[in-house]
Amino acid sequence: MTLESSLDIVREAFLVIITVAGPVLLVALVVGLFISIIQAATQIQEQTLSFVPKVLAVIGSLIVLGNFMLNSIVSFTERIFEIISGL
Repeated sequence: MTLESSLDIVREAFLVIITVAGPVLLVALVVGLFISIIQAATQIQEQTLSFVPKVLAVIGSLIVLGNFMLNSIVSFTERIFEIISGL
């Protein structure tokens, strides 16, 4: 295995991490921003008001995007195993 192929595997791993974790983090960011705007407008400073909706949104996004996430990870793992068996 050459240095270039190792770097390609690492690059692909980072891309898979970004595509799997990115949508869930984006949902948490948008919900957190929305709740913060509401808190600033109403001057309600309850900590659980920002925590609970984010947790529910992340769980909902995991339910919706779980199949895509699992397929991405499984296909990457299969490619890694193919590369390992080719050595």
